[in-house]
Amino acid sequence: MTHTALVTGAASGIGRALATALVRRGSTVVVADLDGPAAERTAKEIGGHPAQVDVRDRDAVRELVERTDRDHGGLDLMVNNAGTGVGGAISTLTADHWRAQLEVNLYGVIHGIEAAYPLMRARGNGQICSTSSLSGLIPAPSLGPYTTSKFAVVGLSLALRAEAATYGVRVSVLCPGFVETPLLDNGHMAEAPTGVKSIRPLIRAAHGRTTTPEKVAEACLAGLRKDAAVIVAPASARFAWRAYRFAPAITDRVVTRTARRVLAELPT
Repeated sequence: MTHTALVTGAASGIGRALATALVRRGSTVVVADLDGPAAERTAKEIGGHPAQVDVRDRDAVRELVERTDRDHGGLDLMVNNAGTGVGGAISTLTADHWRAQLEVNLYGVIHGIEAAYPLMRARGNGQICSTSSLSGLIPAPSLGPYTTSKFAVVGLSLALRAEAATYGVRVSVLCPGFVETPLLDNGHMAEAPTGVKSIRPLIRAAHGRTTTPEKVAEACLAGLRKDAAVIVAPASARFAWRAYRFAPAITDRVVTRTARRVLAELPT
Protein backbone atom coordinates (compact mmCIF):
# COMPACT_ATOMS: atom_id res chain seq x y z
CA MET A 1 0.00 0.00 0.00
CA THR A 2 1.32 3.43 -0.92
CA HIS A 3 2.13 5.78 1.95
CA THR A 4 1.10 9.36 1.18
CA ALA A 5 2.48 12.41 2.96
CA LEU A 6 1.77 16.12 2.59
CA VAL A 7 4.52 18.47 3.80
CA THR A 8 4.00 22.24 4.00
CA GLY A 9 6.94 24.61 3.78
CA ALA A 10 8.61 21.84 1.80
CA ALA A 11 10.57 23.85 -0.75
CA SER A 12 13.48 24.48 1.60
CA GLY A 13 14.99 23.75 5.00
CA ILE A 14 13.50 21.10 7.26
CA GLY A 15 10.45 20.69 5.03
CA ARG A 16 12.55 19.87 2.00
CA ALA A 17 14.73 17.48 4.00
CA LEU A 18 11.65 15.70 5.35
CA ALA A 19 10.06 15.46 1.91
CA THR A 20 13.29 14.10 0.46
CA ALA A 21 13.68 11.51 3.21
CA LEU A 22 10.07 10.39 2.82
CA VAL A 23 10.42 9.96 -0.95
CA ARG A 24 13.56 7.88 -0.41
CA ARG A 25 11.52 5.64 1.87
CA GLY A 26 8.99 5.05 -0.86
CA SER A 27 6.30 7.55 0.14
CA THR A 28 4.23 9.57 -2.26
CA VAL A 29 4.95 13.13 -1.14
CA VAL A 30 3.08 16.34 -1.91
CA VAL A 31 5.61 19.17 -1.74
CA ALA A 32 3.59 22.21 -0.67
CA ASP A 33 4.96 25.72 -0.27
CA LEU A 34 3.90 29.35 -0.47
CA ASP A 35 6.50 29.72 -3.23
CA GLY A 36 4.90 27.76 -6.07
CA PRO A 37 7.88 27.74 -8.44
CA ALA A 38 10.19 26.63 -5.61
CA ALA A 39 7.75 23.82 -4.78
CA GLU A 40 7.81 22.74 -8.42
CA ARG A 41 11.63 22.74 -8.53
CA THR A 42 11.89 20.77 -5.31
CA ALA A 43 9.26 18.26 -6.36
CA LYS A 44 11.00 17.70 -9.67
CA GLU A 45 14.37 17.23 -7.98
CA ILE A 46 13.20 14.75 -5.34
CA GLY A 47 10.38 12.99 -7.18
CA GLY A 48 7.42 14.53 -5.36
CA HIS A 49 4.19 16.26 -6.39
CA PRO A 50 4.23 20.09 -6.23
CA ALA A 51 1.52 22.27 -4.73
CA GLN A 52 1.32 25.97 -3.98
CA VAL A 53 -0.49 26.87 -0.76
CA ASP A 54 -0.63 29.73 1.71
CA VAL A 55 -1.16 28.06 5.08
CA ARG A 56 -2.84 31.23 6.35
CA ASP A 57 -5.70 30.47 3.94
CA ARG A 58 -7.93 27.95 5.70
CA ASP A 59 -9.96 27.08 2.61
CA ALA A 60 -6.85 26.63 0.46
CA VAL A 61 -5.31 24.25 2.98
CA ARG A 62 -8.51 22.25 3.23
CA GLU A 63 -8.78 22.01 -0.55
CA LEU A 64 -5.19 20.80 -0.85
CA VAL A 65 -5.60 18.20 1.90
CA GLU A 66 -8.82 16.88 0.43
CA ARG A 67 -7.32 16.78 -3.05
CA THR A 68 -4.27 14.91 -1.78
CA ASP A 69 -6.49 12.43 0.06
CA ARG A 70 -8.64 11.91 -3.03
CA ASP A 71 -5.93 11.76 -5.69
CA HIS A 72 -3.43 9.58 -3.83
CA GLY A 73 -5.65 7.03 -2.15
CA GLY A 74 -5.71 8.61 1.28
CA LEU A 75 -3.52 10.91 3.34
CA ASP A 76 -1.36 8.99 5.82
CA LEU A 77 0.94 11.71 7.15
CA MET A 78 0.26 15.42 7.47
CA VAL A 79 3.35 17.51 8.25
CA ASN A 80 2.51 21.08 9.29
CA ASN A 81 5.97 22.51 8.80
CA ALA A 82 5.55 25.95 7.21
CA GLY A 83 6.80 28.73 9.46
CA THR A 84 8.45 32.09 9.72
CA GLY A 85 10.11 34.20 12.40
CA VAL A 86 9.80 37.73 13.77
CA GLY A 87 12.58 39.01 16.01
CA GLY A 88 13.11 42.01 18.21
CA ALA A 89 12.61 43.28 21.73
CA ILE A 90 8.97 42.90 22.78
CA SER A 91 8.83 46.62 23.58
CA THR A 92 9.40 47.40 19.88
CA LEU A 93 6.82 45.02 18.41
CA THR A 94 3.49 46.05 16.94
CA ALA A 95 0.19 44.21 16.58
CA ASP A 96 1.16 43.50 12.97
CA HIS A 97 4.28 41.63 14.08
CA TRP A 98 2.29 39.40 16.41
CA ARG A 99 -0.45 38.84 13.87
CA ALA A 100 1.97 37.99 11.06
CA GLN A 101 3.75 35.46 13.26
CA LEU A 102 0.66 33.74 14.65
CA GLU A 103 -1.12 33.57 11.30
CA VAL A 104 1.64 31.39 9.84
CA ASN A 105 3.16 29.51 12.75
CA LEU A 106 0.01 28.80 14.74
CA TYR A 107 -2.99 29.21 12.46
CA GLY A 108 -1.13 27.50 9.64
CA VAL A 109 -0.87 24.45 11.91
CA ILE A 110 -4.50 24.77 13.03
CA HIS A 111 -5.65 24.88 9.42
CA GLY A 112 -3.66 21.74 8.59
CA ILE A 113 -5.10 19.90 11.57
CA GLU A 114 -8.64 21.08 10.83
CA ALA A 115 -8.34 19.68 7.33
CA ALA A 116 -6.46 16.41 7.93
CA TYR A 117 -7.67 15.22 11.32
CA PRO A 118 -11.34 14.59 10.41
CA LEU A 119 -10.28 12.47 7.41
CA MET A 120 -7.89 10.41 9.51
CA ARG A 121 -10.32 10.09 12.39
CA ALA A 122 -13.06 8.82 10.08
CA ARG A 123 -10.65 6.24 8.66
CA GLY A 124 -9.26 5.30 12.07
CA ASN A 125 -5.66 5.77 10.98
CA GLY A 126 -3.10 8.45 10.17
CA GLN A 127 -0.36 10.58 11.63
CA ILE A 128 0.04 14.33 12.13
CA CYS A 129 3.37 16.01 12.84
CA SER A 130 3.68 19.75 13.39
CA THR A 131 6.97 21.62 13.52
CA SER A 132 7.54 23.68 16.64
CA SER A 133 11.04 24.50 17.91
CA LEU A 134 13.26 24.24 20.95
CA SER A 135 11.87 27.77 21.38
CA GLY A 136 8.52 26.07 21.98
CA LEU A 137 9.98 24.26 24.98
CA ILE A 138 12.40 26.87 26.32
CA PRO A 139 11.61 30.60 26.03
CA ALA A 140 13.74 32.46 23.51
CA PRO A 141 14.40 36.08 24.49
CA SER A 142 14.20 38.61 21.64
CA LEU A 143 11.93 36.20 19.75
CA GLY A 144 8.69 36.86 21.65
CA PRO A 145 6.18 36.23 18.83
CA TYR A 146 8.16 33.24 17.56
CA THR A 147 8.46 31.51 20.93
CA THR A 148 4.80 32.29 21.70
CA SER A 149 3.66 30.63 18.50
CA LYS A 150 5.94 27.63 19.00
CA PHE A 151 4.84 27.04 22.61
CA ALA A 152 1.26 27.11 21.30
CA VAL A 153 2.05 24.49 18.66
CA VAL A 154 3.47 22.19 21.36
CA GLY A 155 0.37 22.63 23.52
CA LEU A 156 -1.99 22.12 20.61
CA SER A 157 -0.17 18.99 19.46
CA LEU A 158 -0.15 17.38 22.91
CA ALA A 159 -3.83 18.18 23.46
CA LEU A 160 -4.72 16.72 20.07
CA ARG A 161 -2.54 13.66 20.72
CA ALA A 162 -4.55 12.83 23.83
CA GLU A 163 -7.83 13.09 21.93
CA ALA A 164 -6.70 11.50 18.67
CA ALA A 165 -5.36 8.32 20.28
CA THR A 166 -8.95 7.23 20.88
CA TYR A 167 -9.52 7.20 17.13
CA GLY A 168 -6.27 5.58 16.02
CA VAL A 169 -4.62 8.84 14.89
CA ARG A 170 -1.06 9.48 16.07
CA VAL A 171 0.18 13.01 16.77
CA SER A 172 3.72 14.27 17.32
CA VAL A 173 5.45 17.63 17.54
CA LEU A 174 8.95 18.29 16.19
CA CYS A 175 11.12 20.67 18.24
CA PRO A 176 14.49 21.24 16.54
CA GLY A 177 17.24 23.40 17.94
CA PHE A 178 19.23 25.85 15.83
CA VAL A 179 19.02 24.65 12.22
CA GLU A 180 20.61 26.21 9.16
CA THR A 181 17.56 27.12 7.08
CA PRO A 182 16.44 30.12 4.96
CA LEU A 183 14.07 31.12 7.78
CA LEU A 184 17.05 32.54 9.67
CA ASP A 185 17.65 35.24 7.09
CA ASN A 186 14.17 35.57 5.57
CA GLY A 187 12.20 35.15 8.77
CA HIS A 188 11.53 38.77 9.60
CA MET A 189 9.47 41.70 8.39
CA ALA A 190 11.79 43.92 6.37
CA GLU A 191 9.70 46.99 7.17
CA ALA A 192 9.56 46.20 10.87
CA PRO A 193 10.86 48.98 13.16
CA THR A 194 12.64 46.44 15.37
CA GLY A 195 16.17 46.88 14.11
CA VAL A 196 16.27 43.19 13.19
CA LYS A 197 17.45 42.38 9.67
CA SER A 198 17.86 38.66 10.33
CA ILE A 199 16.85 36.41 13.22
CA ARG A 200 20.00 34.32 12.72
CA PRO A 201 22.01 35.95 15.55
CA LEU A 202 18.99 35.89 17.86
CA ILE A 203 18.39 32.15 17.44
CA ARG A 204 22.11 31.47 17.61
CA ALA A 205 22.29 33.34 20.92
CA ALA A 206 19.31 31.41 22.26
CA HIS A 207 20.23 27.92 21.03
CA GLY A 208 23.97 27.85 20.39
CA ARG A 209 25.37 25.12 18.17
CA THR A 210 23.82 24.26 14.84
CA THR A 211 22.57 21.19 13.05
CA THR A 212 21.42 20.44 9.51
CA PRO A 213 17.90 20.00 8.16
CA GLU A 214 18.84 16.49 7.06
CA LYS A 215 19.77 15.42 10.59
CA VAL A 216 16.54 16.89 11.94
CA ALA A 217 14.56 15.06 9.25
CA GLU A 218 16.16 11.74 10.17
CA ALA A 219 15.43 12.33 13.86
CA CYS A 220 11.86 13.29 13.00
CA LEU A 221 11.17 10.15 11.00
CA ALA A 222 12.75 8.00 13.71
CA GLY A 223 10.49 9.68 16.26
CA LEU A 224 7.43 9.18 14.08
CA ARG A 225 8.20 5.48 13.75
CA LYS A 226 8.25 5.27 17.56
CA ASP A 227 5.13 7.44 17.86
CA ALA A 228 7.04 9.86 20.08
CA ALA A 229 4.97 12.69 21.49
CA VAL A 230 7.76 15.29 21.39
CA ILE A 231 10.72 14.90 19.03
CA VAL A 232 13.69 17.06 20.02
CA ALA A 233 16.88 17.22 17.93
CA PRO A 234 19.85 17.36 17.95
CA ALA A 235 21.35 15.97 21.17
CA SER A 236 22.34 19.44 22.37
CA ALA A 237 18.70 20.55 22.11
CA ARG A 238 17.55 17.49 24.06
CA PHE A 239 20.09 18.32 26.77
CA ALA A 240 18.82 21.91 26.98
CA TRP A 241 15.20 20.73 27.17
CA ARG A 242 15.96 18.25 29.95
CA ALA A 243 17.89 20.88 31.85
CA TYR A 244 14.91 23.24 31.64
CA ARG A 245 12.52 20.51 32.82
CA PHE A 246 14.60 19.25 35.71
CA ALA A 247 16.51 22.37 36.74
CA PRO A 248 14.24 25.25 35.74
CA ALA A 249 15.75 27.78 38.15
CA ILE A 250 19.23 27.28 36.72
CA THR A 251 18.00 27.39 33.14
CA ASP A 252 15.99 30.52 33.89
CA ARG A 253 19.17 32.28 34.99
CA VAL A 254 20.89 31.22 31.78
CA VAL A 255 17.98 32.47 29.66
CA THR A 256 17.96 35.77 31.57
CA ARG A 257 21.69 36.27 30.97
CA THR A 258 21.13 35.51 27.30
CA ALA A 259 18.36 38.11 27.18
CA ARG A 260 20.64 40.78 28.64
CA ARG A 261 23.35 40.00 26.10
CA VAL A 262 20.96 40.06 23.14
CA LEU A 263 19.01 43.13 24.24
CA ALA A 264 22.25 45.07 24.57
CA GLU A 265 22.55 44.85 20.79
CA LEU A 266 18.91 45.68 19.96
CA PRO A 267 16.82 48.84 20.08
CA THR A 268 14.38 48.64 22.98
